[in-house]
Amino acid sequence: MQISEKYNPQETEQKWYNYWLENKYFHSEPNDKPPYTVVIPPPNVTGILHMGHMLNNTIQDVLVRRARMRGFNACWIPGTDHASIATEAKVVAKLKSEGINKSDLTREEFLKHAWDWTHKYGGTILEQLKKLGCSCDWDRTRFTMEDNLSKQVIISFVDLYNKGKIYRGYRMVNWDPEAKTNISDEEVIFKEQNGKLYFLKYKIEGSEEFLSVATTRPETIFGDTAVCINPNDERYAHLKGKNVIVPIVNRVVPIIEDEYVDIEFGTGALKITPAHDVNDYEIGQKHQLKMIDALDDDGNLNEHGLHYAGKNRFDVRKQIAKELEEKDLLLKAEDYVNKVGTSERTGAVIEPKISVQWFLKMSDLAKPALDVVMDDDVKFYPEKFKNTYKHWMENIRDWNISRQLWWGQQIPAFYFGTGDEDFVVAETAEEALELAKQKSGNPELTLESLRQDQDTLDTWFSAWLWPMSVFEGLLDPENKDIQYYYPTSDLVTAPDIIFFWVARMIMSGLEYKKEVPFKNVYFTGIVRDKQRRKMSKSLGNSPDPIELMEKYGADGVRVGILLSSAAGNDLLFDEDLMLQGRNFMTKIWSAFRLINMWNHEDKPAIATDNQAIEWFENKLNKTIVEINDQFEKFRISDALHLIYKLIWDDFCGWYLEAIKPNYGEGISKEVYNKTIYFFEELMKLLHPFMPFQSEEIWQLISERSIDEALVIAQQKNADSFSEEAIKNFEITAELISGVRNYRQTKGISPREAVEVYTNASEFANEAVVRKLANVSEIYFGQKTDKPSFTFLVGATEVSIPLSENLDLGEEKAKTEEELKYLKGFLISVDKKLSNEKFVANAKPEVVEVERKKQKDAQDKIAILEEKLKSL
Repeated sequence: MQISEKYNPQETEQKWYNYWLENKYFHSEPNDKPPYTVVIPPPNVTGILHMGHMLNNTIQDVLVRRARMRGFNACWIPGTDHASIATEAKVVAKLKSEGINKSDLTREEFLKHAWDWTHKYGGTILEQLKKLGCSCDWDRTRFTMEDNLSKQVIISFVDLYNKGKIYRGYRMVNWDPEAKTNISDEEVIFKEQNGKLYFLKYKIEGSEEFLSVATTRPETIFGDTAVCINPNDERYAHLKGKNVIVPIVNRVVPIIEDEYVDIEFGTGALKITPAHDVNDYEIGQKHQLKMIDALDDDGNLNEHGLHYAGKNRFDVRKQIAKELEEKDLLLKAEDYVNKVGTSERTGAVIEPKISVQWFLKMSDLAKPALDVVMDDDVKFYPEKFKNTYKHWMENIRDWNISRQLWWGQQIPAFYFGTGDEDFVVAETAEEALELAKQKSGNPELTLESLRQDQDTLDTWFSAWLWPMSVFEGLLDPENKDIQYYYPTSDLVTAPDIIFFWVARMIMSGLEYKKEVPFKNVYFTGIVRDKQRRKMSKSLGNSPDPIELMEKYGADGVRVGILLSSAAGNDLLFDEDLMLQGRNFMTKIWSAFRLINMWNHEDKPAIATDNQAIEWFENKLNKTIVEINDQFEKFRISDALHLIYKLIWDDFCGWYLEAIKPNYGEGISKEVYNKTIYFFEELMKLLHPFMPFQSEEIWQLISERSIDEALVIAQQKNADSFSEEAIKNFEITAELISGVRNYRQTKGISPREAVEVYTNASEFANEAVVRKLANVSEIYFGQKTDKPSFTFLVGATEVSIPLSENLDLGEEKAKTEEELKYLKGFLISVDKKLSNEKFVANAKPEVVEVERKKQKDAQDKIAILEEKLKSL
């Protein structure tokens, strides 16, 4: 068979991916096999592949492909998330570039533009996942805004509202002035920023005295409704019950007392702005203070801002500082570094704002969802994330589920009057009308009388149903798919969405199916650059995954990224690892070409072949056991390292060298067939990690029918194995390496055969030692008087008479130098072991290590002294 000299990933990858798709190997339907189900963490519909996706989806594909090859009915559901804030922002920006403002459009007109955008850009990332080799069931692709998934979101909202778990409340929210919506606490990212701390003068009413109040946000004074002191602060005891005048605003507000104020911090006096600070809001509620909202939705001052009305909050901050100084109302301004809340999606500085929003009560949902993780009904890998989860779940707040956006599922609340309670919640307008007639007692109401709430639901309110909604679990709870595929098996996700998504999916699964949504959660690390910075487009430190795949091949990139991805730890991206992945592909291809170049002959296997075969068969079975163990622990990188070593070191480095025929000779057919069998088993183990090249080689080994493709071939279960056979070969390898080391250090040609003297009575795998070490004669149980190169393998001493071509004087000098070093080393070890304090206090295993060093040094010194005598 003619096999090309070099493996070509570009030609191979598309060919086999098309073949897999044409033959529907990735498609799953319920059957008699045990299910293995994975739902993809749906990427943003407008997203493109980044390194985090690469890592996450490679791991998922490894798990899915392996399950398929181990007798499971593997079903990997792909899909995308409508990503309300991100997508709406992109559509708004596109419209703006065309001279269209969102405010000039009706909701229906805007949604048409959003859908056009989604249809145009929405499939990009899924197509990129195909290039990576992801074996998703593409026939089952879902989108969180498609009709059936949206219906299930609405069903969930109505159900939870009717259970009393969803309510409408007037609360402080995190307002994103750029996206013009509120966002949840989890979507607020706190960043350190350099700013100023302004010390303002609040004059005491009817007096020239003033209170000094420090603030980083002087533009919010227009919403001040009190100044607060600690009742135990003696400095201000004489001011209790008095009023102060808010600078510039000239509003008279009371001095109130609350132990919330830290006497030691700042001036010990706080300005209270209930509409613009979370803590001030709490104090405002407690002391029944007036609430004055001085900012509009764009982050500009409104009419309460007097002559600053219409100006941006940050511009006002600079201008008002100047005005305060001119009016002698500013004591001083100091440089100050503080943590500022920013929007995860837009990066805008968050503005605390009072607003009417929809909330989901979390305490009742959180308790059972915490228990199942603490009891390991859902297992976290690595386990350390249980503590993170526990802390959040025990301190959970109600979930603000409404967003002031148009792209998303519209809240199914319908208003029929002007009162706060003049609304009903229903799945359809028609159902709402009947409820509204009952609630209002007005049978004359029509559909035109109803106004649906303008807000949409938080994106995560659709994502939390994902493991159920992809199988129509809320539309048709008894359908065959949900019954068969739910609960799913494993979830692979990033730790930064443990609260947004993982916790909430567990809650919804328990609420609606009375079952956990998955059995295991594997948290990947974060992909970082060599400076440990998170990879991001804004930093420009993230390579393009598509370019990497074009350069190194998809298999090379998959192996490279997994080699560096220890379970749950952050991954320091290094392109050299991609090169290592590509080199691995080259090594495998070269090994395959080598085997195919050998002629097969009708002759029996020789001793070398039999010894190599016996060892490798045992080694293969042992490694399969170890690989399975690593997969059970979700140590996927460690499993790959085992396969890598089995192929590169054991198969290519030792096995093929042992059975390789002499120049001009052929290989026994029996040995060739056994070698091909081994190669096939290795390709099965490798396939989940390197699907493309392994399938190419599998198909080149032999003509295969559609039912015999590697993608659906079954990995072998480990047979029993002999530890002794494996250990014996390790000794064999050490013996061969010792002889090779002699040749290398003395500059002796590998073609020059050597004699060996040893205190051993026999060598296991003697034929392999003779062949690979090029040994002409072995003298068992004998010493030699000739000048020799001697080394130890355990208790076995091996001596090789020095070649006549060596300079004995130079050899003597080297030996004396080595002896001098070893004697010095032995003195330091002896000193440590004669120290009673060390021996008494050190761990037994540490003392044992030192004793082994002592014994090794003594044995080597004895050998070198013998060598010197012979020289």
